[in-house]
Amino acid sequence: MDLLTFFTRFPNALDKDSAREFAAAWSVEYVEKGRRIATQGEPDPLEHIILDGRATSQITDPEGRAVCVGFHAGPCVVAPNVARTRNGTSLVSIEVVADALVAHMDSRALTELMLASKPIREWANGVLQQELACKADREWCLAALGGADRLAWFRENFPRHERLFGHYLIATFLGVTPVTLSRLRGAERDTAFD
Repeated sequence: MDLLTFFTRFPNALDKDSAREFAAAWSVEYVEKGRRIATQGEPDPLEHIILDGRATSQITDPEGRAVCVGFHAGPCVVAPNVARTRNGTSLVSIEVVADALVAHMDSRALTELMLASKPIREWANGVLQQELACKADREWCLAALGGADRLAWFRENFPRHERLFGHYLIATFLGVTPVTLSRLRGAERDTAFD
């Protein structure tokens, strides 16, 4: 998908003139599977949009264990820079898991555009509000639900993702082990055949 279509089609859609101005400020590149567009602990001054392809946001602990904290199936905006960095340093690694077309913009340039254009400001604030709501929903899921209900929540909120992303990533996102996720899925199959 191209940026102009993205900005005029999705929630908080921009008018065509604002969308053209906004799209011109982004750079687009092809990113191969396995590459990172941000690395935990390194500077990350950019905003990212996945126009096509898939990526994940992951946090790695000191022992090297990775936990998936976000899925990005294009076309979509990756969590805004302000929500995934501290003092300009990335809190997550964003890894491309299927070849992707990715748009980038310096977050300071986005701030300047937001100050100069009310439609762009409303669009960006809408994206940030949506990201905060998603994070709160996931926190609620992890705190309030058991394994089977977490899987049901995931399927309701991310209906395509079980086919698009590896089950290890889904398990870590849901706070369960891959074995537990496999058992939950197996119990569903057994129940379906009863």
